[in-house]
Amino acid sequence: MLNLSETDKLICILDPIDLKPIVEKIKPKSNKGPTGYNPEAILRAFLVQQIEKIPTRADLVSKIDRSPYLRYVCGFSTTGRVPSEATFSRYYSKLSETDGLELLMNNLLDQSIELNLLETETMAIDASKLEAYERAKSRSKIDKENSFTPDWGTKFDSHKNQITWFGWKIHAAVETKSELPIALTLTPANHSDKTQAIPLVEKVNDFLAERDLIKPKYWTMDSGYDTTDIYEHILFEQDSQAIIPINKRNAKQPPAGFYDFKGTPVCSGGHKMYYWGHYKGVNKFRCPHVCGKVDCIHGTKWCSDSNYGQVTKTRPKENPRYISTPHRDSRTWRKIYNKRTSVERTFPRLKEHLNLENLTVMGAKKVKTHLLLSSISLIAARIAAKKIKLQNQVLAA
Repeated sequence: MLNLSETDKLICILDPIDLKPIVEKIKPKSNKGPTGYNPEAILRAFLVQQIEKIPTRADLVSKIDRSPYLRYVCGFSTTGRVPSEATFSRYYSKLSETDGLELLMNNLLDQSIELNLLETETMAIDASKLEAYERAKSRSKIDKENSFTPDWGTKFDSHKNQITWFGWKIHAAVETKSELPIALTLTPANHSDKTQAIPLVEKVNDFLAERDLIKPKYWTMDSGYDTTDIYEHILFEQDSQAIIPINKRNAKQPPAGFYDFKGTPVCSGGHKMYYWGHYKGVNKFRCPHVCGKVDCIHGTKWCSDSNYGQVTKTRPKENPRYISTPHRDSRTWRKIYNKRTSVERTFPRLKEHLNLENLTVMGAKKVKTHLLLSSISLIAARIAAKKIKLQNQVLAA
């Protein structure tokens, strides 16, 4: 078995990360003047800050300066000077102006695919709050048209308590087996969660299409995403199924023809029809009297001459919001929906273990960079763990 030191673990996490394409985007354009610091070492230091949960850039400089092993891991000289806080800030600003980190994240996801870490059949989408580093402003002084500045947001937690904060919202599409983020967006906190569902779906499907991989079959989200346009986009544009609970809002009763808000048809006797499974995008329901679920005073002859009883079929295209395959009231539907909790576990990993919640930068671009550095660290750590597991299996054989 491989027993790794803390230094070895950091090296294993950073090892699969190819930073050369980003270095080309942020390195000085001129070769004149004194030799500067290696941009790749600075980039590694940014990742080390997230992995080691180092609070501030000043703390990062101090820790690297005092720690030979961190100098070695990052790639700085073990005896020379380390970059100043101003140097790190300058490179961070450059990094925030490029798409280098998004390309790097995709590169690591490619490695995850090669290691069979991802199964993209089911994706989960959700949003999470992120408090801004800058001082909160009154609502009247915020430019609502500017998506590059933070705003006030409010939501209910799992205990139905209302939470209010000044800052941002992180929106993520997570693969439910690996619990790794595949696509991310960032908005001011006042943006509704549902506005980012379709952009995330498209980003994930574009990523998979570029690699000739199969699109997700199911997209699971909480009831905050229960809007017709999301169902229709996922069904008609992506040929997939949205698994979202109905938000009853102010509705007193289900639409005509349905027994409940789960899309179950009502029989001619006024009873809830019995779900009999789905096949090729069609749900089948049978007479509840024949199936022994109710004792109908009309018997079976009321609605059908067959001993099999009345059969009703529903298709999502008839009403994408209420009808899904599998049927909402089925065990299969609930099993798929329960996978949504994967995204709820991903956010705490990023916040509590990979420094995401410790925000010390301002402006949407730099906050997005902070988010990507944490996400890249998470994916790289999962790749490292998988490789170590495979090596241990070889050693044990």
